[in-house]
Amino acid sequence: MTVLTPERAASVPAPARSGAPAPSRRGRGRAGLVLAAPFAILLTATVLVPIGYALYLSLFTDRLSGLGFSGPAQAFVALGNYVDVLTDSAFHTGLGNVALFVLVHIPIMLGLALVLALLIDSAVVRLKRLWSLSVFLPYAVPTVITGLIWAYLYSPNSGLTAFLPFDPLGKTGILPSIVNIATWQWVGYNMIIFYTALQAVPRDVLEAARADGAGGFRTAWSVKVPMIRPTMFVALVFTIIGSLQLFTEPLVLRGFTGSVTSTWSPSLYVYEAAFIANDYGRAAAASVLLALVSALLSALVMRLSNRRSR
Repeated sequence: MTVLTPERAASVPAPARSGAPAPSRRGRGRAGLVLAAPFAILLTATVLVPIGYALYLSLFTDRLSGLGFSGPAQAFVALGNYVDVLTDSAFHTGLGNVALFVLVHIPIMLGLALVLALLIDSAVVRLKRLWSLSVFLPYAVPTVITGLIWAYLYSPNSGLTAFLPFDPLGKTGILPSIVNIATWQWVGYNMIIFYTALQAVPRDVLEAARADGAGGFRTAWSVKVPMIRPTMFVALVFTIIGSLQLFTEPLVLRGFTGSVTSTWSPSLYVYEAAFIANDYGRAAAASVLLALVSALLSALVMRLSNRRSR
């Protein structure tokens, strides 16, 4: 074993460098722009442009000029459409119905999805893949078909109403009926998300909990649930956004009962304003207000999530 002296070490030739010059910072920046260009174009075409067009429409309305023979003309009303929507009792009623739907649907659906995910992740349940597929299967059914299936089940001729203490298509039972439809369809989707997050929990942490004498329930509640809390908050945000856009279920049930009006939810209010009343300015203003409510609630949930994670 020999040690090179400084003189000899200095005489050792350095490895030959590659002939290609190192990419400059400007070149790397251009490459990044090229790679991000497809996403930027898609985002602009499908998100930014529609949002800008909705904001533009919300500032105008159609009014008849003169005797009305020339047809309606577009008139600038500034925030007039927003004032009309905010002072409309039908819009208030729709927001109230969706608020009740959110308060009932989200705890039941996410709680049931979490319980099912914990059961499938545990060693108690056998045939895990079969149970996962059976619970997830309703999500694969289109929402319109789901609404039609449950609408026929809710009808008096189906026999299901004989076992219920209320009329599922009545004025007081329509909200639980819509909650049931949405829960039946979305519980499997969120269960798969929670189950995937549970698979990432380190096994050594679970083994340490069992070595400390923690049972199955204690391990699930004190170890598994806290470790997948970020995933739960993300699912909560997406569920809130989707619940505020409630549209298909009440739209389908409206053909079977008079308990669902054309403005039962904010999305139905927008649909009625745009395609029934042809008031695109009011529809755009209601859409912008609904988007603002969704953004505020999502920001509130994410801020709460950041505080809990500290």
